[in-house]
Amino acid sequence: MKLIRVLVLILCIASILRLLKLTIITSSQSLPPAGSPLIRQQKCSSSSSMCRNDISPENANPSILTEKENRFLLDLVSRRIPCKLLVFGLEPQYLSLASVNAGGFTVFIVDNPEKIITVKATNKTQVYKVEYQTIAAEAYKLLKHARENPDCSLRLHLPKLSRCKLALKNLPHEVFNTKWDVVVVDGPRGDTPDSPGRMAAIYTASILARKGNVTDILVHDVDRMIEKWFSSEFLCEKNLVSSKGRFWNFRIFREPNATTFCTI
Repeated sequence: MKLIRVLVLILCIASILRLLKLTIITSSQSLPPAGSPLIRQQKCSSSSSMCRNDISPENANPSILTEKENRFLLDLVSRRIPCKLLVFGLEPQYLSLASVNAGGFTVFIVDNPEKIITVKATNKTQVYKVEYQTIAAEAYKLLKHARENPDCSLRLHLPKLSRCKLALKNLPHEVFNTKWDVVVVDGPRGDTPDSPGRMAAIYTASILARKGNVTDILVHDVDRMIEKWFSSEFLCEKNLVSSKGRFWNFRIFREPNATTFCTI
C-alpha cells in the first residue's frame, strides 16, 4: 500500500512539472476562447519579475529594450554577420544593428514616416514604409481565418501573390526575393486594440524565413497575447531555441516538403 502511494505521488509530481514546462515555453496551439481579449493590461504583484522589469528605469518605456534584451539581440546578430537582416519596427536601439552588420545587408520595415528620416539609407541599409491593413482588435478573427483558409497555408511562394488576409503584400520585391538570415519583429506598435497589430508581420516573417536555409526570428513583447498566439501558430514551439526578457528566438530550417507550419 505504501509503495502504491509513493508511485501515485511521483506520477502527480511528474504531471505538474510537465504542465509547468509547457506553460513556461509557450501557450497552447488551440485558438483562444471566442471573445477573449488578445490585448490586455498586465496586472501583477510588485514581487513579480515581470513587474520589476516594467518599472525599472531602463524600461520605463515598454518600447525600449532592456540592457539584457539589447545585448541578447546584438550577440545573436554578431554571431551571424555578415548577414541579411530584416527588422519590422525601428526603435532607436535598432540603429546600431546596421553598424554591427556593416558587411551585410539590413532592411527596416517602418509604418511611422517620422522614423524613416532617422536612418541614412545606403547600399547596405534600406528603409521601407509599409501600411498595415489590420488592427490588433482583429487578431482573433484573423487567426481563425488563417486556420480555415487554404490561402494561408504554408507555401513557399511570394506573400505578394497570396489572398491570405495576414500576408503583407505591399512590401518591396527586394524583401520577398531575399533569403534572410535574421528577422526581428518589433513592429508595428500593437499596444492598443485600434493600433496596427503584429499578426501580419509574424505571419509574413514565417513565410520569408522558410525561403532560406536557416533563419533566426526574434519576436519582441511576447508577454502580450497576440505575440504569444501568433508566434506559437506560425513559428512553432519546436523551433523556440532561446529567450531573454520579452524576446523569443525561433530558428527556422528550410523544409521543402512541409505543408504545415508546425509539423511534429
